[in-house]
Amino acid sequence: MSKEENLECSFCGRKKAETDLLIAGMDAHICDKCIEQAYGIVQEEVSESKSNGLSKDLMIKKPLEIKGFLDQYIIGQDETKRAMAVAVYNHYKRLLQEESEDDVEIEKSNIILVGETGTGKTLVAKTIARMLNVPFAIVDATVLTQAGYVGEDVESILSKLLQAADYDVEKAQRGIIFIDEIDKIARKGDNPSITRDVSGEGVQQALLKLLEGTVVNVAPKGGRKHPEQKFIEVDTKEILFIAGGAFSGVERLISKRLNMQAVGFSASLDEDKIDEENLLQYIIPSDLKAFGLIPEIIGRLPVLSYMNPLNAITLRSILTEPKNAIIKQYAKLFTMDDVNFSIEEEALNYIVEKAVEYKLGARGLRSLCEAIFTDAMFDLPSSDEKEFVVTKDYAEAKLTNTTLKKLKTAS
Repeated sequence: MSKEENLECSFCGRKKAETDLLIAGMDAHICDKCIEQAYGIVQEEVSESKSNGLSKDLMIKKPLEIKGFLDQYIIGQDETKRAMAVAVYNHYKRLLQEESEDDVEIEKSNIILVGETGTGKTLVAKTIARMLNVPFAIVDATVLTQAGYVGEDVESILSKLLQAADYDVEKAQRGIIFIDEIDKIARKGDNPSITRDVSGEGVQQALLKLLEGTVVNVAPKGGRKHPEQKFIEVDTKEILFIAGGAFSGVERLISKRLNMQAVGFSASLDEDKIDEENLLQYIIPSDLKAFGLIPEIIGRLPVLSYMNPLNAITLRSILTEPKNAIIKQYAKLFTMDDVNFSIEEEALNYIVEKAVEYKLGARGLRSLCEAIFTDAMFDLPSSDEKEFVVTKDYAEAKLTNTTLKKLKTAS
């Protein structure tokens, strides 16, 4: 008997003659039967760990826990955080639901956030995605146009999510997409367009199928620039969509509606007490329709929430309290250069005062701090000074009127 005929599988002991294929390794052999069996075991383990991983990651995140996590990073906005926590929890419960005999199908809890610029709409969505450890993509609605026109197709939204998921389709199909500036694609007039409104109503119509849930052929590198590329099929049924917009001028529509409701003998004195400073809290879907969103889009974004405008107290808290507060970030940057950084209370109040005066919002706080600390961040790493105390006088000296005007223009 030849040496080759003596060969056998190191796993099951079958002789070479009893196998269709015997693959040799360094000091061992494996037959085709063992390879098939091993492949089956691997596939089973992978799919089991995927489903267990999904349930393990998401089942423990109850609405209270989601809100608690958001509280660490976002000051105030309790109404929105509660609405988001419930919507996200229900969405991922929907993914975990098993088919039952009653045929009750849970629909998606897509969300629309209304709030002034700089109030934290994007931050809320980002923070939730980080907590759930799911792919997250931010897209700007202003660059989208109807297919066939100059600009980006609506499908390009999904190619950004695929990139965030490293082209893992399974992972991308459980991700979150934040559509910013949704108010910029509002219908240009009250009546349906008889001409092409390719960046307004047309985009809303194109978004409908994505929000509802459908299988879309996605060009991973963007459609028109690489027409030869292979398409990837993505099912949007399990993707959570969060839309955000400032809806500038919607307060007028809310005010008009509230005033109309208050007319007549049935209007009680209690109902007349309307908070004029924050009309967004009274927003309802019909206000978005009056603004220019088509009813079908509003129907596919069933969770409507608002962001409160930021007052001086909230802005002051944003500077120092969250886990990744702006002042904490600067303190860490200076510590990396062995510099002890501190800022006096009066200086903090001065920064907040300027942010309110120039209507810069939370985003403006970072710009103001950058303008005040830039010189120190340039000089201190090369000097022997190990202490940096920011006083109100120092902040005033760095924030000249010219700088403030520039910041106001940039915002």
